Amino acid sequence: MPNQVVQLEHIGIVTFSRNRRSKNIKLSVKPDKSVLVSFPYYASKREVLNFLHKNREWISLQQRKMERRKPRIDATTKLESKIYSIGFSAANTKRVSKSGRKLTIYVPDFDSDDSMAYIEKCVSEVYRFEAKQLLPSRLAELAKRNGFSFNKVTVRNNRRNWGSCSSKNNISLNLQMMKLPDDLIDYILLHELVHTEIKNHSTAFWKRLDEVTGNRAKALARRVRSYSTETLFVF
Repeated sequence: MPNQVVQLEHIGIVTFSRNRRSKNIKLSVKPDKSVLVSFPYYASKREVLNFLHKNREWISLQQRKMERRKPRIDATTKLESKIYSIGFSAANTKRVSKSGRKLTIYVPDFDSDDSMAYIEKCVSEVYRFEAKQLLPSRLAELAKRNGFSFNKVTVRNNRRNWGSCSSKNNISLNLQMMKLPDDLIDYILLHELVHTEIKNHSTAFWKRLDEVTGNRAKALARRVRSYSTETLFVF
């Protein structure tokens, strides 16, 4: 049952993922309260399900924590993106209005999962637009300034990492970078540019990254880790 997504009673949405490198069954709860269970190839379906149900209390606790961490959005909430000022308002139907650099997202209420999903979709699309407008040119600017070259750049909504660099020096960037401070965006761009020269995280990689970040590579990396690719809003 690799990569199956199912709805389980008393648990919710669960993604089952076989992992070649895994030696144990592992659980994690995502910010949307869905559950990821990763397990070795030799683990049986019965073993995985038993492990899942044995840990129902822990899963429930983590889901309650995630619920408390969810941003409380209402008509007083303001979200400043790189280009837009985003506000929220109640209305009979879901819609978005734009006036200059001001966007207003309308939903029937601020408590339903449907309204929250619509808000998240709208904000993601704002980030996608801004990422495509701003990131490729900034990447090219930093590459030219520091003597790097890359092939292509793409923008995606990736919940696992901020960016990646392929063996052919194609760089993929996460649209959720747009919620980060500008210096951390530059750090991620430089991180991927260094990977065009060094394809691992060796001492040589960190030395080169230090050269282009003013000896702040590890400090910037720590700051990036305080943000999550799985949390859409940063107020």
